[in-house]
Amino acid sequence: MSPSNFQPAGHLARLRYQLGGCILVAAVLPAAIRAWTLDYARQLPPVEHAFWASVIAITFGIWLFRNVSTYPGIERASYVVPSFSATFGLALLFFIVSRLDYNRTVLIAGYVLSVAWFVAIHSRLQRRTLLRIGVLPFGERGRLEAINGVDWVELHHPGDDVRLDAVGADLRTDLPSEWDARLADYALAGTPVYHTKHLLESLTGRVELEHLSENSFGSLAPVSAFMSFKMAVDWVVALVAGVLLLPILVAVGVAIRLGSPGPALFRQQRIGYKGVPFTVYKFRTMTVAVEGGDLRAEAMTQAADARITKLGRWLRFTRLDELPQIINILRREMSWIGPRPEAEILSRWYEVEIPFYRYRHIVRPGVTGWAQVCQGHVTAIGDVQSKLHYDFYYIKHYSAWIDLLIIARTVRTVVTGHGSR
Repeated sequence: MSPSNFQPAGHLARLRYQLGGCILVAAVLPAAIRAWTLDYARQLPPVEHAFWASVIAITFGIWLFRNVSTYPGIERASYVVPSFSATFGLALLFFIVSRLDYNRTVLIAGYVLSVAWFVAIHSRLQRRTLLRIGVLPFGERGRLEAINGVDWVELHHPGDDVRLDAVGADLRTDLPSEWDARLADYALAGTPVYHTKHLLESLTGRVELEHLSENSFGSLAPVSAFMSFKMAVDWVVALVAGVLLLPILVAVGVAIRLGSPGPALFRQQRIGYKGVPFTVYKFRTMTVAVEGGDLRAEAMTQAADARITKLGRWLRFTRLDELPQIINILRREMSWIGPRPEAEILSRWYEVEIPFYRYRHIVRPGVTGWAQVCQGHVTAIGDVQSKLHYDFYYIKHYSAWIDLLIIARTVRTVVTGHGSR
């Protein structure tokens, strides 16, 4: 079991309790009440259709929710609504397309009660749950104990009898034989034992590489089949989005030209997939640079950069400045989700200053990414190294689930203004 999937014991956290209870409350109960109040037997089939649609939507909603909410930094209750909105939305779309009759009251009640059931469960779990993890007094333990949100218990003696949810140990160190035996006892008793490095990765959402051993390459290499599938989906979505958003793109371009001298589009050489340079397109949000300046400094954008125009600040806040990158996606140079591409001059500098920096180019760069929703925009070398660790985490966990989570966080940031930018 991965540390990111770990939950303290308790009936509220068990899948059979969550699924069974939700089906009973959100599918069986509304259907039974509606069937009881029917005037005619011929009205029963629409109720049955809505009932089975609710059961399927609940089942897949739980599956989606549990996969998306396993990643670090997740407030689980906040992802209930997106998960069940997606599955019940697909159920509604099925009825609309198939023209199959269904009872709207039962389906709507199923959605509302499903959301209420899971928000209540996970809000209660989050209020009362604080992971209690024991740490062996050897190796790299200080960084673990610096992480908030966990009740860290330092174990001083193998005979310590303390109730723990899990145990962390630096398994690269030579542990005394009595501690090896104690770790085996924990595992046999059902208490998960994790390597310190894996705990750090799971709790922070970052992967730190000390050396690119053969195992590191294997664990960080993305699945090529998913990469091809993702590129196909990216291309189709970009094509549809480009057509639908064309009036907005034209209007924004005109507003930029009227607002300040210079072109509507900003073009810049950046490093992309497999380390190949490409031209990225964005809406121009800054005044046109004067020739002869410091190219590296000009490539860095600060939080309160004086070069950003009034319209440009709003475009950056809403992330509308990124929309022209639809062109890059259609040219298969970028993806919707992935590590953000850096300016070529900065990327070459980072490659010299930061070990393994080039490895982030093993996947296509994205319009938004894991580092962006976790950390935001950075330029200092130390911050860029931290950002690189987020990129490595994304590459290691490269899947549809983390992409869905990034999309949800990006939408939340754009809509509410809260979150990393």
